[in-house]
This record gives sequence, C-alpha cells and structure tokens, in this order.
Amino acid sequence: MMRHLGLAPYEPTWRAMQRFTDQRNDSTPDEIWFVEHSPVFTLGLNASREHLLAPRDIPVVQTDRGGQVTYHGPGQLVIYPLIDLKRLRLGVRALVVALENAIIAYVAGYGVDASGSRRAPGVYVDGAKLASIGLRIRRGSSYHGIALNVALDPEPFERINVCGYRGLAVTRLIDLGVGADVDTVAQELTPYLLRHLGFETNYIQPAYRAINTDLQAVNSR
Repeated sequence: MMRHLGLAPYEPTWRAMQRFTDQRNDSTPDEIWFVEHSPVFTLGLNASREHLLAPRDIPVVQTDRGGQVTYHGPGQLVIYPLIDLKRLRLGVRALVVALENAIIAYVAGYGVDASGSRRAPGVYVDGAKLASIGLRIRRGSSYHGIALNVALDPEPFERINVCGYRGLAVTRLIDLGVGADVDTVAQELTPYLLRHLGFETNYIQPAYRAINTDLQAVNSR
C-alpha cells in the first residue's frame, strides 16, 4: 500500500514506523510511505554531533537509523519502505541499491546522469548529493528510508557536514532542470520503486488511489 502523508512532523512519523514494524506479522502487507517533513536535523545511531555545525532554530532529533546527520524540510520527498525483507528475499545492501537505482532510473528519464556510491550510500550527480539513505532493520523488516531533494531550501545543509562529510555539496531536482513538485515526483517515481524493489506493479499500485493523508490514522494502528 502506498501512503501519502503530506507535510508531517518527523518524530510522530518515526514512532508510527516503529509501531508498524513491531506490530506486523508474516501476513502484514508491505507499505511505502511518502512524506514531507517540517524542518528538522536528524542524527543516526552512531552519528557524531561534531557534524552538526549550527542548527540554531531547527530542532535536532536523535533517531535509530543508520548514517550520520541529515536535514529534512518542505520540498524534499522522503520515502519510507516498510518492507518484509525475508518475504521479498532482499538483503540490506540489495535494498539500498534498489532505492538508489529507482531514483537513478527515474531521473534518467529527465536526462540526468546520476549514480550511487558504496562508500557513502545515496544518489549523486556530478559529486553532489541528490538523495540520502538511512535505514533500520528490525524483526527482518525495514523502516526509515531515502530522502530525495526536489525543491527544498538548501540553506540548512550549510549548517551541517552532510552525511558526515565536510564540504559535501547538495543538489536538487530543480537545480537539474526537473521542475516537478513533490506530489508529482512521488507519483512519477512510484513505478520505478515498485520495479526495483521487486514488487509486481499490480500488487501494490491500486492502493495509490486510496491515499491516506491523515498521519493520525497511521499513528492509531
């Protein structure tokens, strides 16, 4: 099922993902959540606060994903695959590559040449980071996910060492000539995600027409 949560605060969304993962069983359908977050810096499990240079008015949340520090804000599409990896026969590395490749294939349709990286997972264009990945695997299932910069304000990235790398540049779809908004990108990206994650398109796509835009409904599981 595809769930579109709209603009939602980070921490309640994270807690909802945890609950979903803890309560699911072998027959629970997989879900992919699309969301924009209110401005927030998040730190991975082993992130060093030395990479958080000047957060000022933007809140900081210590979370349980992998990776270092990143920024989320309006104009960024965050994709959370809540997937039973055993059922899909996906390893963690294969999941990372699938998420990267879905975005790489999507932007290629706009004439953008992007690539992944083993050294620092994510999607890059000419050395600048277009999408960041941070995952957590619990009880054989994944949560957290990948954040794609669509048209967000890039200034907050100047307040951190992006993903723990000093001087790492950030880019956005709008900088690359892709003028679509977040909702359009989510819709266009969906078939690429389903294909690269190994879903049959007709297995999950119809739920796209029954969008749940109420985070409270997700939290009430």
